Amino acid sequence: MTEAPRVGAVVLTMGTRPDDLARGIRSLLDQQGVEVDVVCVGNGWDPATAEPALPATVKTLHLPENLGIPAGRNRGVPEVAGEYLFFLDDDAFLPSPTFLADAIALVRSDPGIGLVQPRVVDPAGVASPRRWTPRIRKGDPARASNVFSCWEGAVLLPRDVFDATGGWADPFFYAHEGIELAWRVWDTGHRAWYAGDLEAGHPVIEPTRHAYYYRLNARNRVWLARRNLPALLVPLYVGSWTAIQVLRWARNPKALRAWFGGWREGWRADPGERRPMRWRTVWRMTLAGRPPVV
Repeated sequence: MTEAPRVGAVVLTMGTRPDDLARGIRSLLDQQGVEVDVVCVGNGWDPATAEPALPATVKTLHLPENLGIPAGRNRGVPEVAGEYLFFLDDDAFLPSPTFLADAIALVRSDPGIGLVQPRVVDPAGVASPRRWTPRIRKGDPARASNVFSCWEGAVLLPRDVFDATGGWADPFFYAHEGIELAWRVWDTGHRAWYAGDLEAGHPVIEPTRHAYYYRLNARNRVWLARRNLPALLVPLYVGSWTAIQVLRWARNPKALRAWFGGWREGWRADPGERRPMRWRTVWRMTLAGRPPVV
């Protein structure tokens, strides 16, 4: 009899959504055909104090201060066992009890896939924003394809691929860590895959609700290039995104000022470890439809 695959699931939370958190964790514990080892990571909050209390089978990790989203996820990885890793936001959940088994079957059927992001659907029926389909030509959200970024709220990877990428971008705090992870998956020789036939639930929430949205968006775009691109491509990538943002926010000077504040910070501040992708990866991404210059 084939042994069920084991999945280490990391759920990151600040403790501000107790009902959503309980729903997401229950959806993990209800998964069939897999063994799930779950840790709830409290970013500046102790999950052991959760009300309602978390199930006894769920591990908890208390981070005394909010380290940011990517760093918080990274801290949860050593706490769970399994040859696969799954990351779930505290306001996301899995509608199907076979989601993880289906995602793993996809990876096993095509070992070139190193990351799986599902289609994201609002449980209340609100139309999904275009950003949840991480490709330039959005098309039908149910269509599967290679991608070069990911929506980070529900992501599955083989653990060895995740380890090879170096994990989530600790210094980013918020924004664009899904682009870096996808790029680094490609640099391992694998592909990031958008699985339009798999579904995760998540309410539609505008990212601009965060006061730091524009600043960190710009800073992390620059850091993304500085950390991951060959030197020749860094100014091309940053230049293309600068032009896009100027056009996008031309009628919102307040947003543009905040964006350029982050842009300057991106050049002046230390982005952390630099791991430029190989030119072979640049070529593979270009052949697949997305050269890393835009």
